[in-house]
Amino acid sequence: MKTMTCQQLGGPCEHELRGETADEVIKAQDAHLKTLVSGGDEAHVPAREAMKGRWKRPIAGMGWYRDVKRSFAALPEH
Repeated sequence: MKTMTCQQLGGPCEHELRGETADEVIKAQDAHLKTLVSGGDEAHVPAREAMKGRWKRPIAGMGWYRDVKRSFAALPEH
């Protein structure tokens, strides 16, 4: 299990997201952003819009995805 923060994934806060794979952490970030933005959190709107854009344009979002996978791989297990 590894941990990344919302901020490490492009968001504004230090909320910790955990997963066995980078994909699990990315999905957790997506859910985190959806929840906060739907609750009225304006600080997370830019990150939510960026995440939606990556889902809609996966080829353009591959650079971000590769960076996250590299960062995740470098993290220690806990």
